Amino acid sequence: MNVNPVSDDSRQSRQLIRQRAISEAVMAEGAIRIEDLAERFDISVMTVHRDLDELEARGLLRKTRGQATALSTSLVESSDVYRLNREVAEKESLAVAALEFIEPGQSVFLDDSTTVLQLAKYLPTRAPLTVITNVLTLMNELTGMRGISLVALGGDYYNWCSAFLGRMTNEAIQKLRADIFIMSTSAITDDVCFHQTLETVDTKRAMFESAATRILLVDHTKFEKRALHALAELTEYDIVIVDAQTAPEHITRMRSKGIRVVVAPKLARADGTAASRH
Repeated sequence: MNVNPVSDDSRQSRQLIRQRAISEAVMAEGAIRIEDLAERFDISVMTVHRDLDELEARGLLRKTRGQATALSTSLVESSDVYRLNREVAEKESLAVAALEFIEPGQSVFLDDSTTVLQLAKYLPTRAPLTVITNVLTLMNELTGMRGISLVALGGDYYNWCSAFLGRMTNEAIQKLRADIFIMSTSAITDDVCFHQTLETVDTKRAMFESAATRILLVDHTKFEKRALHALAELTEYDIVIVDAQTAPEHITRMRSKGIRVVVAPKLARADGTAASRH
């Protein structure tokens, strides 16, 4: 009588391990053909499709044109799990640069970007602070931090960005007024911030309108990407912080429009060398 439950548990365990391995492989390479995944993991193509359907439902990967991909498009953003391991050194340099504009006693909106997530560990150096966020990973990171008062925004939860979005979230934001909003963006086209989903745009715009100072953090890759929905022109931000690898023509053009551009210096390692790209 106990054989089937044990067998089911074992099968489920193997499936979860396999799905984790598939997810890690695709995120490491960006995209892999479904037939290649079947061969690599010695499973049927049908099994790969079933695994990918579950991973897609969890917002981790997508199936498109016979392959599994973790890459973003103009219509779909990558999962935060994938983005967390991209341009790590650049994102950290941006976070450290942003810290210079935060003062003790302020209230700060933080968005759902993996760039802003890098800021969390540095915030106690500016305590006391009140941090307002819709991001579950940030909530977990900041819970219990000395000197940090956390205001957690609820709403509809989206697993692909580990954040709460939607009407309930936006209505809560509209009832607040913060000193600073620190955010990033998916893409910059014609010096305008773009995102793939309207839900993201609406929530970030609500934070934007409810903050006295707006700070944008963007690494150089954002100037090479495209997305569908416009959020704000760069001229609407008080400060735009870019990383040291940003092309000089972008910096010159932005400054010619009166945009206050800050170039974040590369961070040094413990051995005194500059941190390299991850």
